Amino acid sequence: MSSDPRVLRVSIISPAGIGYEGEAEAIVAPAYDGQLGILYGHAPMMVLLGEGELRLRDGGALHRFHVARGFLQVVDNEVSVLAEEVGQVEGEEVPTTGAAH
Repeated sequence: MSSDPRVLRVSIISPAGIGYEGEAEAIVAPAYDGQLGILYGHAPMMVLLGEGELRLRDGGALHRFHVARGFLQVVDNEVSVLAEEVGQVEGEEVPTTGAAH
């Protein structure tokens, strides 16, 4: 658990199991109608996912997942992703110096 209270708690789940459970400073997800960026303090929302790459920044690492069909919910700095398909993209821990790209 991070000592920084300004992080998101993230769960990425598919019927096959838990793809990721942890913290992130920023998330970019493929909504059905375009990319969606989420930071600490985001308003509560529920979004229909499209198919594409979900990226999250955790400290100095960028984690990438392919997600398809499902929902993303944000409530009280907790992000839940429920998708029919979840898979890690190769090279998942990429050092970052700026925003999640």
